[in-house]
Amino acid sequence: MRNVLTYVLSITPVAFLIVFLAVVIRVYGIDALSGPSQLVLIFSTGVAALIAMLHFGKKWQELEAEINRAVGSIGSPIVILLLIGLLSGTWMVSGVVPMLIYYGMQIINPHVFLITSCLISALVSVMTGSSWTTVATIGVALMGIGKAEGFSDGWTAGAILSGAYFGDKMSPLSDTTVLASSLCGTPLFTHIRYMTITTVPAFTITMVIFLVAGFLVPSSALIDTSAFTTALSSKFNLSLWLLLVPVATGVMIYKKMPAIIVLFASSLTAIAFAAIFQPHVLAEVSGMTAKGVANVHPSAIVLFKGAMECSFGSTSIDSGFAPVNDLLATRGMAGMLNTVWIILCAICFGGVLKASGMLANIVSLVIPFTKTRVGLVASTVVSGIFFNATAADQFLSIMLNSSMFGEIYKKEGYEPRLLSRSIEDSSTVTSVLIPWSTCGMTQSTVLNVPTLTYLPYCFFNILAPITSILVAAIGYKIYRVSKE
Repeated sequence: MRNVLTYVLSITPVAFLIVFLAVVIRVYGIDALSGPSQLVLIFSTGVAALIAMLHFGKKWQELEAEINRAVGSIGSPIVILLLIGLLSGTWMVSGVVPMLIYYGMQIINPHVFLITSCLISALVSVMTGSSWTTVATIGVALMGIGKAEGFSDGWTAGAILSGAYFGDKMSPLSDTTVLASSLCGTPLFTHIRYMTITTVPAFTITMVIFLVAGFLVPSSALIDTSAFTTALSSKFNLSLWLLLVPVATGVMIYKKMPAIIVLFASSLTAIAFAAIFQPHVLAEVSGMTAKGVANVHPSAIVLFKGAMECSFGSTSIDSGFAPVNDLLATRGMAGMLNTVWIILCAICFGGVLKASGMLANIVSLVIPFTKTRVGLVASTVVSGIFFNATAADQFLSIMLNSSMFGEIYKKEGYEPRLLSRSIEDSSTVTSVLIPWSTCGMTQSTVLNVPTLTYLPYCFFNILAPITSILVAAIGYKIYRVSKE
């Protein structure tokens, strides 16, 4: 039996991380992910390394070897994240995302406003891979529509966030989706397909609730959304031929092609379509011609620079309507660097905890609750919510959760996709429900709705962890693999 001091020292680096993160988030707010949180992880790694060498008798070479191994294991995920940045920029500039948003906005009606808001937010989030981008752009527009139609802020924000986090969870472009699948050793599209088992029921129930609520809440006059759609249609050539890009991407996904190939091929296709359908937008992005010049076809060098700019860097497109300008802004591959940065720092922290044996000590505290299938999944879900509330960041929650339970799932003979799904069913979707977390602070600030006001109406975010446990209790498509 390990002594109490060993347990206390094993937990100390995690406690240090949690306390230090709380201070950083208090000081920096939503900017905490731009460097402060990464620095906290490095300091926490130092604390863990010091304890490992002084108390557990580990040599630095042992700790460094594990860090090198862990960092090497995330090479492909980092490439995928960078390609996601590439894809988000090219899909936006090519007009694919604006087209989907444009036609989605056409179906808004007072009685189906809540369910429509949820569906539009889900669609945009799947296309962009970012709940934050969705909420900060189309979400803000939908909040204004909701106010005009007589819906309370809680209902409208709940519909937006339910859709946005459904899309974030299910999109192959989402950094949290890539992170969860890669850390657990689950192929990306296998992970996404397996999540449908718990996610689709939760989202279906959510849509039914919003549909019924839409007819129960009286609405005022119809709101004019023409400013939003006009800005999109006047800036982009919204040809239905652009649908070939997502259709081709869907075919590649269906064929189970590797994620890196799918993302890269889809990005190249989008660049080609941008040159054909949106040459004036590429010219504007390039900065080499006057903005909005659509009558003169840009030269090849201008198109080349525009394609390069939207692929690797930040772009801004002037549509003449500020909310749409925010939606059209992209960050390209460079926009993923903060995420890569925090992943590398967290991997170093987890590597030291694992090499020192401290992680095994922490895991031993929860093993009694993981003897059954339901207990194991429930422990993972509860742990994800706990880390969201303590580490105050979904990335850290995902990484800490995967580190804690990875060996347990393997030892019990369960497929890694069960672990990756359980983590996403908790860490990803509940982050926005924590008022002091980066997600909670960001979304409440952007929507101007307190977290506790929208929390009761985020039905998908509440139901997803519950359905995860219920499916585990039923045992549907949960299999054991042969133990190695």
